[in-house]
Amino acid sequence: MEHDSDFTGAKLALFLGGRLAVIRRDDRDGLVWPGYWDFPGGGREGAESPADCALRETHEELGLAVPPEALVWRRAFLRPDGAVGWFFAAHLPGEWADRVRFGDEGQEWGLIAAQDYLAHPLGIPYFKERLRLYLMVTRSDVG
Repeated sequence: MEHDSDFTGAKLALFLGGRLAVIRRDDRDGLVWPGYWDFPGGGREGAESPADCALRETHEELGLAVPPEALVWRRAFLRPDGAVGWFFAAHLPGEWADRVRFGDEGQEWGLIAAQDYLAHPLGIPYFKERLRLYLMVTRSDVG
């Protein structure tokens, strides 16, 4: 299913030294979850694979060239609109935060402990569910 032709996009829960890299979404009319904290990722381009989509979007949004081998977990989910989206997790050393070059999407970026994201009122609910599943399945105590 990695090259599933029906998927529309991918997101990455990117841990930098034990904290998640998050992006505060723009706050404008017509945008889903305006002003909420999101993970890097977005829509598929061309015939790219789910992993390629997540890695390209992360590079565009945070300037980080995450190596494919850093992806430690992946799963396809039905999105609220009924489309298929992929969710990935990756872990990199904390020093990678110094390499972030914030792109032109979103208001700001930051680092947050996983448990704090799960409790945050501006965490996107279905990404909280996916992160919670990742943490449960991997029994990760990151953050």
